Amino acid sequence: MDFQVLLQLTVTGLAWGSVYACIALGFVLIFKATEVFNFAQPELMMLGAYLAFTLIAGLKLPFILGFVCALVLVALVAALLEMMVVRPLVGEPVLSIIMVTLGLANVLRGLTGLAWGYEELQFPSPFPRNPLHVFGAAINQAELFTIVATAILLIVFLLFFKYSSSGIAMRATAEDAKTAFLMGINVKRVFTASWVIASVVATVAGVFLASLTHLEPIMSFTGLRALPAIILGGLDSIPGAIIGGLIIGVAENLAGFYLESYLGSGVREITAYAIVLIVMMIRPYGLFGSREIERV
Repeated sequence: MDFQVLLQLTVTGLAWGSVYACIALGFVLIFKATEVFNFAQPELMMLGAYLAFTLIAGLKLPFILGFVCALVLVALVAALLEMMVVRPLVGEPVLSIIMVTLGLANVLRGLTGLAWGYEELQFPSPFPRNPLHVFGAAINQAELFTIVATAILLIVFLLFFKYSSSGIAMRATAEDAKTAFLMGINVKRVFTASWVIASVVATVAGVFLASLTHLEPIMSFTGLRALPAIILGGLDSIPGAIIGGLIIGVAENLAGFYLESYLGSGVREITAYAIVLIVMMIRPYGLFGSREIERV
């Protein structure tokens, strides 16, 4: 096995896994706080990437300024969606909320296509295009920045949930919303904050994904590939979302290179689900998910 090829494949896998991890993190944040599985999360990722593209390439804003403005705009959209569309459905059957988030996903995807078209667009990546040579392997700098940014994001969120009053309020609401309300926590504000934070994380993922590939409305379907990462790590585990995303990204990339010649094309796409199937047979609640025991 060529070490240089293995290193290059691993770094690329970690970069893609970092994108999956950011998307999965958004799913988990909303689910932990509201017990709503937001199927529109990949579309928020896509919308954030397109807004950043417009601000940076269209309005010629500096990359950092355009990126921050895109984060703010997507956060406002997410807050409005939560307050106007999702919040009135609190207490309704789970299937109703699922169908609403699926509807939101299709509406956002359609509106994005109408506004920006359906052609592939080249995102103005700020990362140097010349690769770095590490132990003889050519490493894409955009991939390295993606990995580092995800690591920083994980540390920030762990500190936020452990030490900040807002983070502690979100954890309390996730544990028991009724008790949190009786203790004086503004549960509605926590619900909105979870959507805002999840949309910000999704936008970060979208910008990195666009830098690694390109912009198009169907890029939101890449977000659905984060679902195995969520199941693998545990639906209610923030570290699990990160670790699950990284595992899936690396496994997909290695399987696509080393096994495709033996098992045929498409092995990369099924690798994630094969891993999830094996893990779920052993740990149905995921690697880091909370184990719930019901006594009858």
